[in-house]
Amino acid sequence: MIVATAGHIDHGKTLLVKTLTGVDTDRLPEEKARGISIDLGFAYWPLESGAVIGFVDVPGHERFIRNMLAGVCGIDFALLVVAADDGVMPQTVEHLHILELLDIRRGIAAITKVDRVAPERVEMVAAEVTALLAATRLAGVPVLPVSAVSGAGIEELRRTLTAAANAQAARATEGQHFRLAIDRAFTIAGSGTVVTGTVFNGSVAPGDKLVVSPRGTPVRVRGIQMRGLAAARAQAGQRCALNLTGADVETVSRGDWVLHEAIHAPAQRVDARVTVLAAEANELEHWTPLHVHLATADVTARISIPGGGAIAPGGSAIAQLALDKPVGALHGDRFILRDQSARRTLGGGVVIDPFPGAGRRAAAARKAELAALESGAPEAALAELLKAQEQGVDLSRFERTFNLKPERAAQLYSAAGVAVLGKENRIGVAQARREGLRERISAAVCDFHRAQPQAVGVEMEALRAQLAPKLPMEAFQSLARELADERRLEIGGTAARLPGHDATSNPEDERMWQAVLPALQAGGLAPPTVAELALKLKLKDAMLTDFLHRKSRTGEVMKVTPDRFYPRAVLASLAATAHALAQRNASGTFTAAQYRDATGIGRGLAIEILEYLDRLAITQRVGDARKMRKDYAAVLGPAAPVSGPAKTSAAKDAKEKQHQDFSRR
Repeated sequence: MIVATAGHIDHGKTLLVKTLTGVDTDRLPEEKARGISIDLGFAYWPLESGAVIGFVDVPGHERFIRNMLAGVCGIDFALLVVAADDGVMPQTVEHLHILELLDIRRGIAAITKVDRVAPERVEMVAAEVTALLAATRLAGVPVLPVSAVSGAGIEELRRTLTAAANAQAARATEGQHFRLAIDRAFTIAGSGTVVTGTVFNGSVAPGDKLVVSPRGTPVRVRGIQMRGLAAARAQAGQRCALNLTGADVETVSRGDWVLHEAIHAPAQRVDARVTVLAAEANELEHWTPLHVHLATADVTARISIPGGGAIAPGGSAIAQLALDKPVGALHGDRFILRDQSARRTLGGGVVIDPFPGAGRRAAAARKAELAALESGAPEAALAELLKAQEQGVDLSRFERTFNLKPERAAQLYSAAGVAVLGKENRIGVAQARREGLRERISAAVCDFHRAQPQAVGVEMEALRAQLAPKLPMEAFQSLARELADERRLEIGGTAARLPGHDATSNPEDERMWQAVLPALQAGGLAPPTVAELALKLKLKDAMLTDFLHRKSRTGEVMKVTPDRFYPRAVLASLAATAHALAQRNASGTFTAAQYRDATGIGRGLAIEILEYLDRLAITQRVGDARKMRKDYAAVLGPAAPVSGPAKTSAAKDAKEKQHQDFSRR
């Protein structure tokens, strides 16, 4: 259990900790000389049960409130100290406000220096403290009179603290990545850089690779110490020292985090629920400059309130903190707000969304998202997000926001019935929505074919715009790929179609095919170009080109050159010829000239055919020759090689020149 002291200067916090632990937490020479605490002090009290109470002794002077705030982050228990002679003082109240804003619900109020005053005065101060606590989360905690000098009440204080420590439930360490807030950084000769702090989440062991955030410096844990002794592990709810390799002490300081790289995502804007202290005289206005104390960090910022409004004293609202430099923040982190001069605590709050997007915060969808995130635990937040977000839930962002390890996230998604779409950018949707979208995709493609039978398919982007315009394209495509894997859909390029759909399967196209196919077959191994074919059949070039492109999607013809389409069977025969040449040669290769002679076509066209076979991965060029790469029959179907005497090279090249001259006209 980690206990932080709180209270006004010179009310006996440090002496009380020394009485309980035997450790003087004032370690600085200036603290010894002035007799006051300036920076944080630390002490430990091992209990017979094996539990350990760690004390963070904070300075009580208003000038050192920044140090006090760094000490009370991540604590379990508060020890509010009020001197019997002085009673409640300004820093008593401010420290209590801070504990309230940090949601500290367990503690003890110690009335110190009771040996200096009459019993009546002790009772009066105890009543004053009880009344002060009544309106806070610490209402009803024990109020114990003690004296560190005479020893009065110390044993009862020990018993109360021991009972609280033994009842303290261990913080959950599984399912979350490691995160430690640095409150000190220094160098030890022979060891290097050492940082100390409170472990907020997860656990750490020697050898772990981590990151110092927000700078992003990769480090490795060389060793761990707890209470000055080497430790094999440290976990959430404990204080420890980490010996780090990879970082110099000049680049690590209070306010930084040591954490797992998965949650290293520095933010300069965070959306939060902000509460203004009821004791404030004025409302907190939009764009007010202030100090934000989050964990051990102190960052200047401005508050952005939707609509340029204000938050009244005692009120709360969702607002955005625009920070002057990046900080590490996650959902649920508590913070304190102080005025621009850092002299007065204004309020505080809790981080709702540490990674807000650039969209309009006043939009209804954004309000619904923030309401979902504010619902608390990740299970509840996920359930609400699935209802509220038409674009689905960005799962990587969700996991980082709530600091979830992959295995913990997977369990959560399974329990919530989440379907994960996409791989690089994973999007989560409800399983029912996934099934509904799959059926709507199939139905929409079917409707498209009925409306436009000559179209090859519907563009995926148009399909998404029709069915799920806010769902990211990658997620939508993953649904289409699922249907394709189940043979309920075919995807070609950027379009989707139903299996077996033939864009030329209509009476008009059938009549055209009956004229085009014989003309292509009559051309043998050198079918006519589109222009030659259009002239011969008395068709418009554009109409014929569109038809051939649509027909090529069925595989019955194949576009070998920009202006020449081959029947599939003819191309299979040409591929079989290449296979026969490769087998005939001992090297297993053949040249373009050999192929030209074997097929009886011009050199230029022979090369274009070979390049097309290369693109189909049937052949592969090796220097000036080619070899077979895969079985042509699996791609084009079985066929016999070209047979018959080859024409002379001169005749072949002349015929090719005629084709080229014709295509230029």
